[in-house]
Amino acid sequence: MTAASDRLLRRLEWQVLRRLDGRLQGGHRTVWRGAGLDFSDVRAYTPEDDVRHIDWNVTARMDEPFVRQYTEDRDLTAWLVLDRSASMRGAGGHGKDVTLSELAVCLARLLTYRGNRVGAILFDNRHQRVVPPRTGRDQVLRLTHELGVPVPRADAGSTTDLSAMLRLAAATARRRSLVLVLSDFIGDPGWERSLALLAHRHEVVAVRIVDPAELELPDLGMIVVEDAETGEQLLLDSGDPLLRERLAAEVQAREAGLTETMNRAGVAAHRVTTDTDLVDALVDMVRRTRRRSR
Repeated sequence: MTAASDRLLRRLEWQVLRRLDGRLQGGHRTVWRGAGLDFSDVRAYTPEDDVRHIDWNVTARMDEPFVRQYTEDRDLTAWLVLDRSASMRGAGGHGKDVTLSELAVCLARLLTYRGNRVGAILFDNRHQRVVPPRTGRDQVLRLTHELGVPVPRADAGSTTDLSAMLRLAAATARRRSLVLVLSDFIGDPGWERSLALLAHRHEVVAVRIVDPAELELPDLGMIVVEDAETGEQLLLDSGDPLLRERLAAEVQAREAGLTETMNRAGVAAHRVTTDTDLVDALVDMVRRTRRRSR
């Protein structure tokens, strides 16, 4: 692995992961664990049991409540599905691509602390790379190196096939896994079914990476805006109140639609903006995931 990869990982370990100590109950090394996935037996229900584990068929036959027991799989396999399409690439500074890379490295390091296996799918329309799941710091270094490889520019006018990205994730992750999708979810429509199918087999967490300018247009007068996917440019007056009102309504509708899509698919969804402190973002993700799993 390159010296640049090692420097990036060391910086994130010092600036982000070290600061997580004390912020997460139980320590950041126990954020994600293997979960019981394989059914093994049933037994009589006790008041301490989770009612979601009641086996209603057995309960009906025996005329008393029974719960399903599972064999715990302590070795979690996680996949990072990383959208590296045109709309994720920054023109300079701390763009969505930088946030994606840093967040992916931090998540991989958190997951490997307890010996969990982490793999990755780096996706854009023309180039896909798969990093098979392994454990250890060397695996995180490999992922860090892959994220540092430049992505060739897409063809003019092309848009991201998010459905293809999600189908690739489903085909690659053979074993039931934790799948974290890091994307801005900007691309061709019709990916909702692929997300639902992925979530039917795996535990899916969607992390939407957003530039604040995508949520609220700054008032800068006459500006040139460019479609991040197609490269199409348009001159507009960012101070026009009617334009700002219309764009705000479109953003609100898009946010509501994405929330509904994630809820309908049963996916835990998080939004991380490029100006968010990664420590705060990770703490929020863990706390919300824990509340959701109760």
